[in-house]
Amino acid sequence: MSLKQYTIAEVAKHNKEDDAWIVVHDKVYNVTAFLEGHPGGKRILLQVAGQDATKQFVQFHNLNAIPVLTKYKKLVVGELKGVTPASQEDPEASTFGNMIAFADPVWYQGWSTPFYKDSHRRLRAWARNLVETELMPYCFEWDTAGQVPRSVARKFGEVGFLAGLAGMTPWPSEYAPCPPPCGIKPEEWDVFHELVLGDELSRIGSAGIGASFSLGPSIALPPVVHFGSPQMKKKVVKDVLAGIKFIALAITEPHAGSDVASITTTATKSADGSHYILNGEKKWITNGVWADYFVVAARTGGPGMGGITLFLLERDGGALGPASTEGFASRPIKCQGNSGSGTAYLTMENVRVPAENVIGKLNNGFKCIMSNFNHERLGICVNAVRYARVCFEDAYKWAQVRRTFGQKLFDHGVIRNKLGHMARQIEATQAWLDFIVYQLSVIKDPQEAMLKLGGPLALLKAQCTVTLEYCAREATQILGGVGYTRGGQGERVERIYRDVRGMAIPGGSEEIMLDLGIRQAAKVSQLMGAKL
Repeated sequence: MSLKQYTIAEVAKHNKEDDAWIVVHDKVYNVTAFLEGHPGGKRILLQVAGQDATKQFVQFHNLNAIPVLTKYKKLVVGELKGVTPASQEDPEASTFGNMIAFADPVWYQGWSTPFYKDSHRRLRAWARNLVETELMPYCFEWDTAGQVPRSVARKFGEVGFLAGLAGMTPWPSEYAPCPPPCGIKPEEWDVFHELVLGDELSRIGSAGIGASFSLGPSIALPPVVHFGSPQMKKKVVKDVLAGIKFIALAITEPHAGSDVASITTTATKSADGSHYILNGEKKWITNGVWADYFVVAARTGGPGMGGITLFLLERDGGALGPASTEGFASRPIKCQGNSGSGTAYLTMENVRVPAENVIGKLNNGFKCIMSNFNHERLGICVNAVRYARVCFEDAYKWAQVRRTFGQKLFDHGVIRNKLGHMARQIEATQAWLDFIVYQLSVIKDPQEAMLKLGGPLALLKAQCTVTLEYCAREATQILGGVGYTRGGQGERVERIYRDVRGMAIPGGSEEIMLDLGIRQAAKVSQLMGAKL
């Protein structure tokens, strides 16, 4: 339905406290009832009542105006007369987005690419609309509350977003709640489609909110898909991909993080052989506060990597057998970042898990965990590169509107220098990411992928998080006080700055990744007959 049109002269008549209209980005808002509720006080609005307040709005609000304007769209009463309606972007157009250099990958700006096709272009438009409509307007609210409504997972599940992040190619038609989005054929679904979804999701600038509903399908579900029994997969996978149930990966312990082979949680078989009895603790478990299922690593054999087995633990028990979660507890952990992700501390005291809930083979859990790391680290890489872009984008926009010493920030050489260093690192990292994703798309043998790409992916993860940390710091320096304040113009950058360590440590810390990458490279070189 088209909006009623007003001239600026008609808007000007509504300039009093009991009748106040303003114009923002050519839309006419009746803010009379909002005056008392305006976070900056009603005087701010009354100063521009009856006027085009776009300039003031841009100066004092989030650099990405979508969250605020979407949240208060109910205040819109019309639009300025004579304004050409903004046309919807062609989902298959060669260009897409705001055209700010380096704010999006270069293929968004019409650069030729061997990796992305028309189906990827359609998918990015679909994903961007979904994220900007369903997530961006509420990120500050959810981050502050530390909680995301469960309905968000259901929404993203029912449209296929979660299925697209689960690392399954081609499209998992057997388990997904719907066909692929945008008319993409199931057999055409590839790793680059997943990259597009993860990239667009990360534009919200919140690791915690994204992880609250997407991390389970991405890192906890794959062990069930690849190593679980048919009965287990039938019970678990569909509900998780539909956003009905949540699943968490429970590997890390208070004293065993990147050193997975040192976990001490035990699983002892019952006398009648029907159950395993789990005892131990898990820490920093994302989604652990509310997860319905847990993929738990426990020791069933001797010390080291050879004595570990994966189990599916059900919080409410009984779904796959007469299990009981008596003795199981989870409590929230307050972390520096990742707000809203449900990070938890788990305790297991004589928790009974049915023997049929073993994932894969007994004492073969370490290999299952390692095979899952490539996908987990890939997801972190995709997130980190886009977060770095968000930092660049918001810093660039701020530099164009903020004035100091009589000129725009952008006109100061030192600011352009900072932006230049951010851009070169982002683009180099993105190029490496795209190339490794291409390798993942053409190497079909999982063992070959582990051998060839385990090391490069570890190094790429370190590269991505170091780049992110640099960009978060420099963007905060450019934004100044607004980058240090929660909410407002620097909202996304401030939130990302808190999330940096939550990207650099999980999935293997930078130090471990750098060491692993070189050790793996040496191993592969030797196997290929390197002449030393």
